[in-house]
Amino acid sequence: METQNYLSVYAKSFNWAGFFLPKNILIKCSVLYDFCRTLDNIADQNNSLEKKKEEFIKFKEEFSSKSKNNIIISNMIDLIRSENINSSIVYDLFDGIESDIKANVKIKSYKELLIYCYRVAGTVGLMMAKIMKVKNRDSLKSAINLGIAMQLTNISRDVIEDKNNDREYIESNFLILKNTIQKADNFYESSFYAIKDIPLICRFSIIVARRVYREIGRKILKISDFENYKCSGKIYLNNFEKLIQTFFSLGDIFKLMFTTKNTNLTVIDHSLINEDINLNERF
Repeated sequence: METQNYLSVYAKSFNWAGFFLPKNILIKCSVLYDFCRTLDNIADQNNSLEKKKEEFIKFKEEFSSKSKNNIIISNMIDLIRSENINSSIVYDLFDGIESDIKANVKIKSYKELLIYCYRVAGTVGLMMAKIMKVKNRDSLKSAINLGIAMQLTNISRDVIEDKNNDREYIESNFLILKNTIQKADNFYESSFYAIKDIPLICRFSIIVARRVYREIGRKILKISDFENYKCSGKIYLNNFEKLIQTFFSLGDIFKLMFTTKNTNLTVIDHSLINEDINLNERF
């Protein structure tokens, strides 16, 4: 299966974790990432709003018509079929990307933020879980939680960059930033137990990705105030820091073996999402 290999170009943290995946699973994850990255590129490219809308509509129509002319769409259609992925999940992703194709983006409530994070990232977590043959509904919800956690981390990291692009997902102050990272931590915690349902051969990769991404949020909190945050540039883990988190992930493997209770801190959050999107219909 031919892919664009966007994973190695754009998704440095997950590409690091992907090293621990079996090759056949990594190829499927790359197909999914190529599809998502192509959509992101449409929304983020330096083009007129009209051009972005035009390209988005064309891409969505090609997906809906199962076009064979676009290798990224063709690969995604094959993945949906082989992994029994509900197409409603993909259309949720489309809705999330479309919400970014505006002159100004401003999220006005926590519920809006949750729904946005589900659409652009919870959907990806859910599809990843399908690729890894997770079937338990509670575990699929936890896969959504991990996706939302990672998106909240992204939003917390990119406040200045987003504001420069006329996007405001959270307010530009350090208290809100801190609260967002703390909320992300709830989603990270709620995703942990369900990793037991991921086949052993894939488990370590997800633990590494979870830990590396979570550490970005913790690194932001060490900055301590918004002025320093603004001067920090894009916050990420270098390879040595990733190596340290990979080592700590070995401890998470043992911790998981002895964890007997699911820490569900996101029941209310899921209820808010379910007011607009029936998550049970996506499984």
